[in-house]
Amino acid sequence: MNQDLEYDLDDRKQTILRVIISNYLETGEPVGSRTISKLSDLNLSSATIRNEMSDLEELGYLVQPHTSAGRIPTDKGYRFYVDKVMTEKSGMEEAVKEREGALLERVDKLEALLMQVAKVLAYNTQYATMVTTPMLRNRQVKFIQLSQVDEERLVAVIVVGDNVAKNKLIKVSRPLINEEVLKFNLLLNTFLQGVSVDQINLELMQTMKKEAGDYSDILESIFEGIIDAVKEAEEMKIYTSGASNILRFNELGDVSKATALLETFEEQTGLNELADETLKSEDSDHNIQIYIGDEAPVQNMKDCSIVTSTYQLPEGAKGTIGIIGPKRMDYRKVVSTLKNLTDELDNIFRYNDDKRGED
Repeated sequence: MNQDLEYDLDDRKQTILRVIISNYLETGEPVGSRTISKLSDLNLSSATIRNEMSDLEELGYLVQPHTSAGRIPTDKGYRFYVDKVMTEKSGMEEAVKEREGALLERVDKLEALLMQVAKVLAYNTQYATMVTTPMLRNRQVKFIQLSQVDEERLVAVIVVGDNVAKNKLIKVSRPLINEEVLKFNLLLNTFLQGVSVDQINLELMQTMKKEAGDYSDILESIFEGIIDAVKEAEEMKIYTSGASNILRFNELGDVSKATALLETFEEQTGLNELADETLKSEDSDHNIQIYIGDEAPVQNMKDCSIVTSTYQLPEGAKGTIGIIGPKRMDYRKVVSTLKNLTDELDNIFRYNDDKRGED
């Protein structure tokens, strides 16, 4: 998530800041002037480096956790790293792609595939992950099929949007025969095919009731069941994996912080908001977003960094993939892994769509 910050740092300060952040990402330990002199080609004295570090601290890029310790990055420092360093070309993406190979198997059921995505990401990054089902607001009804269970019950199969099928058991007020059920099927598909939930209004309902004649009371019961089923199809599901990975990082190991984070994953509080926030933005490849610290839309994740991306089904429905870890996460690897995985998802969805076309 780019905050469009202005980085008024000269080359020396930028080099020192990069060295501190890179070393802290790797070790998790505060970085001192002696470490910088060893890891950089600045040829500066320790005193000069300490002065530059003090300036970076005053500018809000670094903080000194203890008086005698070195410095660690602030949220602003991490944002500098993500905005400046991450945009520089690197062989990391190809290296990650070659090392991981095919991340996913082709599976028939979308639910199984998304659960697999969450597990693969958690395993490969060792962070916590979340994946949502694809959302296409105001999905249109494609097809409705009513069948009799017995004299007083019907089962409705409603196919919407991106070929999502929902079943609904509907009780009717009086017995129906097969011919009457067939007439209801014709009526429903005539009026509701290609219509979204928000387009179904009182006027449409009254027109259909008029067509149903003496069966208008039964139509109303069927109608309510169909509306409920379509709304259920629009509910987002979230699959998570690797929440316990968070406990591996000392900065997130505080009992109260860890408990709040684990509850967020278990109860999925706030994850919907994170998904919605990601889907709103359309400004980058696969919509990669990086939230650092206070930028996070989820309150219990203010001590974390979150990297999210989107995937898209052929018919336009979009879902969110998220990786949650400490602020000192391996941003290059996480972003590269997300890009590679979303590319693979695109290939899988195209493959499945082509197969449906052939059938």
